[in-house]
Amino acid sequence: MIGDTPAPASTPEPPYAVEGHGLVKTFGSFRAVDGIDIAVPAGTIYGILGPNGAGKTTLLRTLLGIVDPDEGHRLLLGAARPLRMAREVGYLPEERGLYPSMKAFEAIAFMGALRGLPLHVGRERAKAMLDGHGMGAAIDKPIRQLSKGMAQTVQLFGTIVHEPRLIVLDEPFSGLDAINQEKLEALIRDQARRGVTILFSTHVIAHAERLCERIAIVAQGRIRFEGTPGAARDRLRARVRLRTRAGDGAWRQVLPADTVQDDGIWHFALPDAGIEPLLRALIDGQAGIESLSIERPGLHDAFVAIAGAAAAKAMQEQGEEAEEA
Repeated sequence: MIGDTPAPASTPEPPYAVEGHGLVKTFGSFRAVDGIDIAVPAGTIYGILGPNGAGKTTLLRTLLGIVDPDEGHRLLLGAARPLRMAREVGYLPEERGLYPSMKAFEAIAFMGALRGLPLHVGRERAKAMLDGHGMGAAIDKPIRQLSKGMAQTVQLFGTIVHEPRLIVLDEPFSGLDAINQEKLEALIRDQARRGVTILFSTHVIAHAERLCERIAIVAQGRIRFEGTPGAARDRLRARVRLRTRAGDGAWRQVLPADTVQDDGIWHFALPDAGIEPLLRALIDGQAGIESLSIERPGLHDAFVAIAGAAAAKAMQEQGEEAEEA
């Protein structure tokens, strides 16, 4: 991604770190990106969520200038030529790759040097990063001697060692165990607190739900939803679970039309008027409320409603395959 001379450091921060308008990218007859509009606010953690094959990687590469769109245009940190801003960006591709004989701290410094960071500065920062994250023993070890999780952490450090304004991560959690996933989430939050914009793709809904301020749900090359995770969840009504001592009575007439009973529990969507009128009717009708809970929909539920059950199933299967790997 090294291109022309980067813009001066005094360049004002644009309101959007990344913008794409009417983006289309085809490979033969396949439209990997099919008319996408996207705007990533500066300083946010933004997730692109969708199954493998949805177009996430092609979209990221198009936004970064690695590939050019067939239609549309993009802005990266305010620049119409994305490669001009290469030294302001840290990019971790889905395909990982490090020189196996290179020592861990040298690999990090080398990746920083590709973004214009002086090699001696990169080495100092690399040692501090490794030591600060409990990997001091790995500083002088060659990559081939590191575990998969540690090697991926080294590559991530190499992505951010030059202190970029924008960090782009393509499926960063893939192949990491639970402990290393938590460490990566903590690192992403730490970078965001510094004001860095984080843009990452994932097929694991839980990561997006925990981390992201805004998300784009992508399926078949198109954005099906863009906004906050809360706004996605708000597309679905909350569900009510009700257990009563009485099995029948006049009070049953006040239950919503969509009510179903399963193992002695009544299930229905939260009425538009809220729960209070229903509660009064149940009490007055002597239903004998044993338990009542209101369950707000999760991002997974919203994803199924927005992208479809097939896309949700594909995401789940891909997640299970990644865990087994």
